[in-house]
Amino acid sequence: MTTPRLKAGFFVRALIRRAEVAGAPAYLVKKGSEEAGAVFIKIAKLDGTCTIYSQTTLPDGERAWARPLGETCDEARASAYFEKQQKYDPDLWIVEIEDRQGRVFFDEKVV
Repeated sequence: MTTPRLKAGFFVRALIRRAEVAGAPAYLVKKGSEEAGAVFIKIAKLDGTCTIYSQTTLPDGERAWARPLGETCDEARASAYFEKQQKYDPDLWIVEIEDRQGRVFFDEKVV
């Protein structure tokens, strides 16, 4: 079953609001294409580690999130990853959420 795709800008604004309502500060690090830019989420655990999530589409068309750098990584590795991604896709979005618990604020599954 395919999940309807929201415009990137709408999704990002809703994500930031959802995180902030739950008490987790959220910041727009990079604004991408309003219509269809790729979205990356960095969950900073405030201990020098973070988890990066990137959108993906499963073979059945369902939207999901992947952790391209594994369960956790350090800030330097995350920054290098984002620099590389921006060279490939200058229209991408980057959202940073500060949450010691490492909570995600989206409903799609993580693969």
